[in-house]
Amino acid sequence: MKKNTILSAQVFSCLMLVSFISFAQPQGWHLKDYQEDSYYGISLNKAYTFLKQAGRSPKKVVVAVIDSGIDTAHVDLKNNLWRNPKEWWGNGKDDDKNGYVDDVFGWNFIGASEKDKNVEKDSYESERVYWKFKDRYEGVPLAKIKKRDRYQYQSWLRAELDMHMKSLGLQKSIEGAQTGLNDALYADSILMGNLNKAAYTFQDVKEYNTQDPKVLNFMASLKRRSTDTLNKAIKNTDEIAFRKNNLVSKKELKINPPTDYRSIVGDNYANIKDRYYGNNNITVSNGSAFHGTHVAGIIAAERSNELGMDGIVDAEIMSLRVVPNGDEHDKDIALAIRYAADNGAKVINMSFGKGYSPEKKWVDDAVKYAQKKGVLLVHAAGNDMKNVDTTFTYPTHTFLNGKPAENWITVGASGDPKIGGLVASFSNYGKEGVDVFAPGVQIYSTIPGANKYGLASGTSMAAPVVAGVAALLFTYFPELNYRQVKYIIEASAVKPPLEVITPKTRVKVKLSDISKTGGIVNAYEAVKLADQLTSRK
Repeated sequence: MKKNTILSAQVFSCLMLVSFISFAQPQGWHLKDYQEDSYYGISLNKAYTFLKQAGRSPKKVVVAVIDSGIDTAHVDLKNNLWRNPKEWWGNGKDDDKNGYVDDVFGWNFIGASEKDKNVEKDSYESERVYWKFKDRYEGVPLAKIKKRDRYQYQSWLRAELDMHMKSLGLQKSIEGAQTGLNDALYADSILMGNLNKAAYTFQDVKEYNTQDPKVLNFMASLKRRSTDTLNKAIKNTDEIAFRKNNLVSKKELKINPPTDYRSIVGDNYANIKDRYYGNNNITVSNGSAFHGTHVAGIIAAERSNELGMDGIVDAEIMSLRVVPNGDEHDKDIALAIRYAADNGAKVINMSFGKGYSPEKKWVDDAVKYAQKKGVLLVHAAGNDMKNVDTTFTYPTHTFLNGKPAENWITVGASGDPKIGGLVASFSNYGKEGVDVFAPGVQIYSTIPGANKYGLASGTSMAAPVVAGVAALLFTYFPELNYRQVKYIIEASAVKPPLEVITPKTRVKVKLSDISKTGGIVNAYEAVKLADQLTSRK
């Protein structure tokens, strides 16, 4: 029996939201086999049995986790961390002359030059896009926009609509607060007249009979706040004062330019060549590393150490921190991809996303750079129950010129009929935009703390399952390149015989109707196909 400490996952309010489902499931169900265990997992034990019988020996590979950081002290991760072989820890020098001082385990692209200062909270990209380009594009017709600026212009138009909807919501909130105050003043006047009291409490009116809905609502409000810390009854005057203050606070709310939380990193954001910023603090002790730690464990928690849980493969995890509580920045994403490619990563996991990418060209160029270096990128589809073929979600496998990246896999989240359905109710999907599905519901993995584990759900959990299988293939079949690994993962995906329920619309369809392959990733089928292909050379 493995030793473990279970800690229920808290909501991680960043990027790809961690979602929670209440159905019971065995720990590690995502690794199980349908024929042997009756769960639609990835058949990992069968894969390892096959590899052993085939006489395959492992050669450890590097997997970069671009995320919120990793708990490097976790007992189930610390032996599988990537260590920069040319960098000495803690000497304050850039030993390998790559521009990043003491980057032993990776790099924090949203850290300040002072290690104890890091971007933890950030704004959303829609706000940043709207305010950044407002003066340039507001009121300008499409006919006057140069072709090279049209992507940026169209992004701004979407952001303008978002801000308009936010403004409408704020206005409705003010109107609601005004209506609430007016109704309270009306009810108060009725009660003062009938009770012949200028000030009264709920105790004074609890026997009062009326059918007037405004008066009933006001009395209910008095009841809800009938006592304070001194156990004194709330007066009608207190309730009126509360509603007046609420209206004032609503009116004071404005749609202002977002705070520049990222300014502490000290770079020139407009210059992609200004790349040597941040710090080596990839853990960040305030809990920000929950998401990245959970992702890392799914891929490469140490196997066969009788602790907690097993990852999919014993790989070296490189941590690159770019994700705050808010939307990540394109520059940080692009430079993290380049860092991973330059430092030997074979696979990059990206469990994050947003609705805008104003500097998409930087990210596109980084993806192309990684492709030249032979790196496979695995990206989470998102948790918005949307069809990604018809909505905007970034980063994306499609470049600005419309061509697809050859080294990219987008992953939707699958589950199991026993835990809510074969397709996760929250998952994004897409006939063209989602390549495969992988287990992403109630996945048990490492979380921050020396020996802690917990459950979390999301396409953020499904992507590292695929990244882990990709790393498994590179580990046991080092002769394969990224194109072959991508092909094997997609061609070997198991196509379930039953129909699935489309998220949000709740329409029954085939999995092939909402993904490119119509399959769920399977490690056993993948290693069998890899063995066949490499045997035929």
